[in-house]
Amino acid sequence: MPLVRIDLPASTSQTEAAAVSQAVHQSLVEVFNVPADDRFQVVARRAPGELVCSPQFLGIAHSDKVVFIQIACSPGRTVGLKEALYARIADDIGRRTGFKADDVIINLLETARENWSFGAGLAQYAVQDRARPAVGAS
Repeated sequence: MPLVRIDLPASTSQTEAAAVSQAVHQSLVEVFNVPADDRFQVVARRAPGELVCSPQFLGIAHSDKVVFIQIACSPGRTVGLKEALYARIADDIGRRTGFKADDVIINLLETARENWSFGAGLAQYAVQDRARPAVGAS
C-alpha cells in the first residue's frame, strides 16, 4: 500500500525514470514484503531550479542530479528494516542508472491504515479493521 513520489531532474530519460521506479518498487517488495501488484507511484521530472538540495549535508556531497523519493506507508516497520530499505533503494538506483547513491534522498512517512482509499471512495483498510474484534473484546 505504499504511495511513492519520485522527483527527478528534467534531463532524466524515460528509460532511466522507469529504472528508478522499478528499483524503488522492487526494494519495497523485497525488504518491506509489499505485494508485487501493490504499486502506486507518481514519477515527475522537474525543471532546473525545482529540485533544491544542499551541496553537502551530514557529510554527504550531492550533485545537481539528485533524486527525491517520498514513500507513504502504514506504520510498523523496525528502524532496521527502514535502514535496509534506504540502502537497497540507493544501491539499486546506483547500479541501474546514472544516478549516484549519494544523490538519492528518501523520506518515509507512516500513516494509519484508515487514511487510505484505493478507489470507489472507500477506506478499504478501515472497513477491514472495523470487521476485526478489538483486542481483549469478547
